[in-house]
Amino acid sequence: MNIQQVINIDTDILGGQPVFTGTRVPVESLFDHLEAGVSLDDFLDDFPSVSKEQAVSLLDIANDSLFPIS
Repeated sequence: MNIQQVINIDTDILGGQPVFTGTRVPVESLFDHLEAGVSLDDFLDDFPSVSKEQAVSLLDIANDSLFPIS
C-alpha cells in the first residue's frame, strides 16, 4: 500500500493534520492508542472507517522511516 492510500494531508480536513486517507481520523490517534496500551483491534473497533491494512501500513511506514534497511 503506498503512502497516499494511508495518509492524507488536506488543509480542509482537521486543519491539515495528517489523517488516514478517506477518513477524518488523525494518524496520531493510532500512536496515542498504542502508547496507552490499547490493542490494534480495539483501535480499529473505535475507528471503523480505518482499515486494518491502512493501520498496519502506517506502522510499517513509521518503522521503515526509523529503521531503514542498510
